[in-house]
Amino acid sequence: MNILRNIQFEGAEFRPTLLDLYVERTGEQKPIIIFSHGFKGFKDYGCWDLVGKTFAGAGFVFIKYNFSHNGTTLKNPSDFFDLEAFGNNNFTKELRDLGNVIDWVVNGDVGIPINEFNRSEIYLIGHSRGGGTTLLKAAEDSRIRKFATWASINSFARNWHTSELIEQWKEKGVIYIANSRTHQQMPLFYQLYEDFQNNKERFDISAAIKRLEIPGLIVHGTSDPTVPYDDAQTIVNQNINHLYLKAIEGGDHVFGSSHPWDKDHLPADLKKVVETCIDFFREVES
Repeated sequence: MNILRNIQFEGAEFRPTLLDLYVERTGEQKPIIIFSHGFKGFKDYGCWDLVGKTFAGAGFVFIKYNFSHNGTTLKNPSDFFDLEAFGNNNFTKELRDLGNVIDWVVNGDVGIPINEFNRSEIYLIGHSRGGGTTLLKAAEDSRIRKFATWASINSFARNWHTSELIEQWKEKGVIYIANSRTHQQMPLFYQLYEDFQNNKERFDISAAIKRLEIPGLIVHGTSDPTVPYDDAQTIVNQNINHLYLKAIEGGDHVFGSSHPWDKDHLPADLKKVVETCIDFFREVES
């Protein structure tokens, strides 16, 4: 298996970031999967490396990347060393990052012979908030043929439920959210809310779902404590002709994975998720 790690590419606002590419070189063209991590996530979290190897072993090219403003750096791609960048992240930047990865795959020299890539079959996977970004990109970019979401949100505004919170955010210029794993207080600058307000139509996930005309698989754990399973049902019910729901009974937000992950196999729930996606990407007609 060929694994190209930490390939540098240009993200939003010319900020460099990194991606990994997995492929079994056979001389035959393969569909390309691009994976987007979630909020407070990064490409090297827990089991994502094993996920990449599993998809590549099943006959896909698999790419995972860091959002340019997720708080990691080129030297430290798995740690939040740049909280200023994290605080300045927004949905416009994440959509641009994903678009730049797609452009790179379609037009760039990726370091692997072109006969290994089927550039007309590009699929997306997004986890958690990355699922929201995936839903929007799938609806607005005609190069995407299929997609899947894992434990996806159904709205970017799901946590902005009080005018009091927004007023405090505006007044102070920043709010903080705890990272229970690293014990960091992660800043969110008010520009995130302004970006959302200035692009409400584009960032309306519900509207994007209704516009979708390509197949999508919505995977969600029934015991997800972070994003309720009901969110997945809401997503699918808005476009029952193109979206398919896969419930992982008892599954949590990361499907049994954790960081770091020192085992050489996927947790049972995540293995189900990956196998379901492999079947979906192989069998569902675009």
